[in-house]
Amino acid sequence: MSFSTLPDLILEPMIRAALMEDLGTYGDVTTRAVIPPATTYDAAINAREPGVVSGMQVAEIAFRLVDPALEIETLVPDGTPVLPGTTLMRIRGRAASILSGERVALNFAGRLSGIATLTAAFVAETKGTATRITCTRKTTPGLRLVEKQAVLHGGGFNHRYSLSDAILIKDNHIAAAGGVKAVLEAAQAVASHMMKVEIEVDTLEQLAIVLDVGGADNVLLDNMDTPMLAKAVELTAGKVVLEASGNMKLGRVAEVAATGVDYISSGALTHSAKTLDLGLDF
Repeated sequence: MSFSTLPDLILEPMIRAALMEDLGTYGDVTTRAVIPPATTYDAAINAREPGVVSGMQVAEIAFRLVDPALEIETLVPDGTPVLPGTTLMRIRGRAASILSGERVALNFAGRLSGIATLTAAFVAETKGTATRITCTRKTTPGLRLVEKQAVLHGGGFNHRYSLSDAILIKDNHIAAAGGVKAVLEAAQAVASHMMKVEIEVDTLEQLAIVLDVGGADNVLLDNMDTPMLAKAVELTAGKVVLEASGNMKLGRVAEVAATGVDYISSGALTHSAKTLDLGLDF
């Protein structure tokens, strides 16, 4: 199992909830009304535009939860670039079961493939540099797990999953706690050897204080212009990991990566990705 594949058991509750939402209180009344129970069919999920695939594992779970007897063959694994017309998955068995699981499977697969596709476009802009692309916590409520997984499928990296993963001191923490020095000293007093500390700065003066006080593993450079980012890289000289964030749109990625920052984080990967057009065809 690769790092970007999760145990089905972890994903099932999310997918089950989506199926319950779609099936409602009385199930798929249309299918029950017009499709004879014994009808079987071969169906396929096909790509209708180019992109990077994600959500095949999720789609397979959705169909199996509806009907464990369905025969499902994933032809294109998550993380694979595809062209229009590529068949991603084949589903064989009761037509009623396939139709009842179709929308949930496609909703997940299209949404997640869109995230993987946008992530891959960001990653392509870093070619020739050591800069990595990472996501944020700006995810769809309840779907963070699979959306962050889709970032991995697109070649990106994951930031912290939740508030409990790392100490990330933002501007509002600094304002409320009395300044950069105060928050770093407070973090140093409680952080274990397993807990990373990151602090956000928006000026080079703040960065200088961070370097002087110490205690930060990573520094988030927030909404800095490109020359300022380059200066920050020069000032830190590799002492801490630098993450550029804020206004990180696709067209700007290449010039930011060229400054030498270690990471570029973008909420757009998950909150602004266009759903990839996938269809289920009988």
